[in-house]
Amino acid sequence: MALAFAVRDWMSPREAILDEVGIAPGFRVLDYGCGPGSYIVAAARRAGASGRVYAVDSNPLALEEARRRAAANGLSNVATIRTDCATGLPNESIDRVLLYDILHDLDRPADVLAELQRVLKRDGVLSVSDHHLSEAEILDRVTRAGSFKLSSKGAKTYSFTKVGE
Repeated sequence: MALAFAVRDWMSPREAILDEVGIAPGFRVLDYGCGPGSYIVAAARRAGASGRVYAVDSNPLALEEARRRAAANGLSNVATIRTDCATGLPNESIDRVLLYDILHDLDRPADVLAELQRVLKRDGVLSVSDHHLSEAEILDRVTRAGSFKLSSKGAKTYSFTKVGE
């Protein structure tokens, strides 16, 4: 699996994908379903010392690899959270949520999206990419409950904002 991620990252650099989400210094970023942490190094560098990246996954081995990557890159602004839904983070505390290559695999997508809506700031962005789903499937799954609306579409990601915000 590590080889597959390495090939993917070489063919589609994570930095180019993060260019679409607009992470600025001081931002709090939630990488939901982070896997081995493919995005955390680039996200943590963009958030800077005053920002924070929360790497969230249900797999303890994935979180260990995410911690290893952060340490190997000297990043002290990365925290890991083991969960399959509730993050334990405060309401409206996150500037950007990354939901990359995991939407198709969620056991309880409505519950996860409700949690992400809860922790996302009023002006925050939910950035979604999932090559396993069509554009129509992504739009339907994210907007079905009425909590999110599409705000923009990039080359690799879809950006959603909270409805009524």
